[in-house]
Amino acid sequence: MNIQSAGLPGVSAGATSSGSVQRRAAIASVIGTTIEWYDFFIYGTAAALVFPSVFFSHSGSAGLMASFATIFVGFLSRPLGAAIFGHMGDRVGRKSTLVATLMLMGIATVLVGLLPAAKTLGPVAGWLLVALRFVQGVGVGGEWGGAVLLSMESHRGSHRGFMASLPHIGVPLGLVISVLAWSACSHLSGAHLLEYGWRIPFLASGALLVIGLVIRMGVPETHDFIEANRNVKERRTPLVEAIRTEWRTILLAALIRPGEQASFYMLSTFVVLYGSTTLGMGREFILNAVLIAALVSCFTVPLFGYLSDRIGRRTTYLVGAIAMMLFAFPYFAMLETRMPLLIIVGIVMLMVIHDIMYGSQAAYIAESFPAHIRYSGASLGYQGASIIAGGPAPLISLWLFQTFHSGYAVAAFLAFMSMVSACAAFFLGRKR
Repeated sequence: MNIQSAGLPGVSAGATSSGSVQRRAAIASVIGTTIEWYDFFIYGTAAALVFPSVFFSHSGSAGLMASFATIFVGFLSRPLGAAIFGHMGDRVGRKSTLVATLMLMGIATVLVGLLPAAKTLGPVAGWLLVALRFVQGVGVGGEWGGAVLLSMESHRGSHRGFMASLPHIGVPLGLVISVLAWSACSHLSGAHLLEYGWRIPFLASGALLVIGLVIRMGVPETHDFIEANRNVKERRTPLVEAIRTEWRTILLAALIRPGEQASFYMLSTFVVLYGSTTLGMGREFILNAVLIAALVSCFTVPLFGYLSDRIGRRTTYLVGAIAMMLFAFPYFAMLETRMPLLIIVGIVMLMVIHDIMYGSQAAYIAESFPAHIRYSGASLGYQGASIIAGGPAPLISLWLFQTFHSGYAVAAFLAFMSMVSACAAFFLGRKR
């Protein structure tokens, strides 16, 4: 390990390389996270528009529910990825672990693009899709903690909230690229989208994977990781220690996320289906509205990360959770007007309120754990919410709408999840 490149105190190169290391770490985190979330989002769009007819023989709502269930599989496997790669990240380093997560995610995505349809393999095709989605979830589960820590721990000043929020830009950027990719493929392939056009965004991930690997392998290890391991002499089991000593913090870190996660996956997955079919606004219009919101998010995420440096992580997060709880019903009211401008404004507003939480969330969770078990603890807390919020959200939203035939039933679910986030945020990080 090259300690000089980490910019440690007392190292002659440290003074000159510190700023460069911070920039390289932030860029590597953002680009790598963008690629991984691009992979994740193209799957979500395909699950709503393509996979029901390509991989599942069920018709109507049964095929759609089966397809949405595969989305949940990706969330179900995230805590496993958090445990595996969190342990690795605390033992062998943030950088090498992030290279492994990126490779795992990229390879699984390319294989989805190569997977034969159900008309060729029969039911086996659906099960193979489930398996690849499970692998995707493992990769994403290990990605977040490493990307956030690589950026945050490479910074030595008072803007760690801002630096930690930068990898979160990869989420809206990944969404932007995935929407553009789907729009382009839908336009170019036309009637052949279900035949072969849908495969192009998945296969393109292979080229993005190479770019991401080159960038990430050129970044040095973080200062906090080097210092934490310098002070620990015996062999450690970070995962076990994190669960044993910080289980309350892990639980609270998971419970602050339901409002943030449910709102985002309603916006990026459920609203595509709801807006294009029930509201009759057209798939392209809804995708463009989501695209606009994602572009705005690229600026509002770091803005609220910066704000958390000024007024505190907990305060910023509480404001976002309460605002989301209050906006849930007005959001669906704006959608129900079927007025294009109001729909766009509603989707953008939902994303901005989401970003109040999301921008402050990275440092809020990460700083709740000591450095030597930070990757493990933060990853377990963050990804634990995938089982209780992110994964079930599209399924529950679809079930609520099909049962009650009203978007306001989905709004009530979002308001409840946001209330859970606000309550948990009240107790997490009280000292901040």
